[in-house]
Amino acid sequence: MVPDRPGSLRRRSLLRALAATALPAAPKLALAQTPTARAPITRTVPASGETLPAVGVGSWLTFNVPPDTAAATRLAPVLATFFERGGAMIDSSPMYGYSESVIGWMLKQLAHPHLFSATKIWTVGRALGRLQLERSLELWGVEKLDLVHVHNLLDWETHLPTLSEMRAAGRVRYIGVTTSEGNKHDEMERALKLERFDFVQLTYNFADRRIEDRLLPLAADRGAAVVINRPFDGGALFRAVRGKPLPAFARDFDCENWAQFFLKFILSHPAVTCAIPATRQPAHMLENMGALYGRLPDAALRRRMIQQMEIL
Repeated sequence: MVPDRPGSLRRRSLLRALAATALPAAPKLALAQTPTARAPITRTVPASGETLPAVGVGSWLTFNVPPDTAAATRLAPVLATFFERGGAMIDSSPMYGYSESVIGWMLKQLAHPHLFSATKIWTVGRALGRLQLERSLELWGVEKLDLVHVHNLLDWETHLPTLSEMRAAGRVRYIGVTTSEGNKHDEMERALKLERFDFVQLTYNFADRRIEDRLLPLAADRGAAVVINRPFDGGALFRAVRGKPLPAFARDFDCENWAQFFLKFILSHPAVTCAIPATRQPAHMLENMGALYGRLPDAALRRRMIQQMEIL
């Protein structure tokens, strides 16, 4: 008998992990979380008119494991749940260690008809930027990347010609810039005024609402789709509400848990296109993706949500 190769064993483990995760989870889903019950919340990308599901997934820290390993196998049900619940945008970066590699490995194992691939250039110099972009295409295993940001505005003016050339060649669809944790807001404002980007990625959550006054209105005026990173403030928001009941008025916008409370606040801002929470737990992914369905808070409910969080 020919012994099984390690890759064959890993694929079997992956299938077992997917089956074990999917089967028990289904009965626990509320109607609003089920894609077949209601249409997902989508947003229009101003540059093209394309619609995009309003909840994506980030990969910072959570997906930083070597591909084709037991750790990667445990992540596959997370991504499978994401796609099953209507997700599209996966956000990554060369800065995130193994994340691009493990994403590419998982994409080979999973059906992903609506994938929206988003990564970044994170280096200095045009030559290194091009090499990094080619490497990302290889790691993801895709012919083109839907979105490439310049990560944290690092040498962004140098990288724009490369990204424009790659877009003209059909290997990149959209171009953007990012900043996180409130860094470089002045530089982001300058960049948005100088260039017309398809996308911009910013930090926004109950603990950090600084972009409401300047950057969100500017992005809207400049026709840039807005991706929100750190929607849970690195997990600090969950620590702030630990042991606290969800307010009763959350039912008014089909909110069933704190993750959805945090996400629906973000998605209800008219300038926001997509939020990208990160998780390594399938159960948490189910909670996150529940925010993609049902009603969103109006302006009055948003004010009540802010007041509730200020009390806590």
